[in-house]
Amino acid sequence: MSDQFKFFKSTRWLCWVSFGFVLCSASSALAGGVDITSYGHSSLLINGDGQSVLLNPFKAVGCASGLKEPKIKVNVILASSELADEGARVAKGTFLVKPGSYRIGGLNLEGFSAAHDRLGGRRFGQATLWNWKQGGLNFAHLGGGAAPLTAEDKVLIGQPDVLIIAVGGGSKVFDGYEAAKIVRLLKPKRVIPVQYQKDSKILNQCDQTDVQPFLEALPDIEVKKVGKKMYVPENIVDQTIINLME
Repeated sequence: MSDQFKFFKSTRWLCWVSFGFVLCSASSALAGGVDITSYGHSSLLINGDGQSVLLNPFKAVGCASGLKEPKIKVNVILASSELADEGARVAKGTFLVKPGSYRIGGLNLEGFSAAHDRLGGRRFGQATLWNWKQGGLNFAHLGGGAAPLTAEDKVLIGQPDVLIIAVGGGSKVFDGYEAAKIVRLLKPKRVIPVQYQKDSKILNQCDQTDVQPFLEALPDIEVKKVGKKMYVPENIVDQTIINLME
């Protein structure tokens, strides 16, 4: 290759040497961290470490009415349960919904059981909470569940870098106050609230509220609106921030 044009990589930059100048640009794919895309309800796509992890694919029914179903192909699917709005088999990939320890494509994934309602699981059975590391970040996915966390749950979850937690309330989801208590308990660096209502028309057909009660229960925590997509770097500041995704 001529000296006029050379290409090299580092862990955080793509660089080209051309005519004596060094041109560099940041590359999230090389830098660690993850890219996150929201499909609405409690479904997120997380890309990092060469792996794609889809959370809670849904059928567009009930509280997920009107949303576009995530009919995509991924490496791993992590579902909270097999209910239609948080564990529908609409996407392609290795589907995990049962508690256990899994290793897929270099990812270590831990699922453990928790009651899906406030009646010890007598109404909606058990949900699966998920814990894994991707892109140098520790994730906790509490997308489906309404029972308070036990001391054992807290030990299993640890202190996540990124906490994904349902906040909309109703019969099988944490309400804003319950979710806020968990945020203060776990002290994550980033919080992504999910499974709340954004469409005022759906509020009349669904037992979930909007995100406001959750935000009001955490008045001292910074809130950032990030749209449908966001990048979370590996080395994030040790400060709890709520990221609102569309």
